[in-house]
Amino acid sequence: MILSEGSKLLIRQERPDDYSQVFRLVERAFFEQAYSDHQEHYLVNRLRDSSNFIPQLSLVAEVDGNVAGYVLLTSIEITGLSGQYTSLAMAPLAVHPDFQKRGIGSELIMQAHNKARELRYSSVVVIGHEEYYPKFGYQLAHTFGLTFPFKAPEINCFAIELVKDGLAGVQGEVVYAAAFFED
Repeated sequence: MILSEGSKLLIRQERPDDYSQVFRLVERAFFEQAYSDHQEHYLVNRLRDSSNFIPQLSLVAEVDGNVAGYVLLTSIEITGLSGQYTSLAMAPLAVHPDFQKRGIGSELIMQAHNKARELRYSSVVVIGHEEYYPKFGYQLAHTFGLTFPFKAPEINCFAIELVKDGLAGVQGEVVYAAAFFED
């Protein structure tokens, strides 16, 4: 991880007093993203108010006392012919532009995965950049037999098994929280 000399990174659970900083951070992080609806900061607020919200999986990256990054994993279902399975969706992962390319996003992902394992979740899905997520072990979701309800290119739809065979026998459509579809 590359931070300024003397800077300290702390990954911790988000607190209510972080909400306004996280809102601005997520808004700024996605401001110039071409493949964004630029509403991710509102999505975070809706997800916090949903039954899919898991406080322990809402993490901030703090650098020298300032929120520099954020990741949120929320519960989702995968529904298929063989049943319904609980999984997690990563959305969003955001790092302030001033702190990008310093390993903060990577650290947020690894810490979120570790916490999810502790909470006994076995998989995560994400729609994201085709060159970024494979570095963490994410594979194209279709290789697991997963489909998404969004019109996203197949090369941007990923899943990862957090534990061995975490998606074994799980095939079907990813069913996101209603908050993903609200305005």
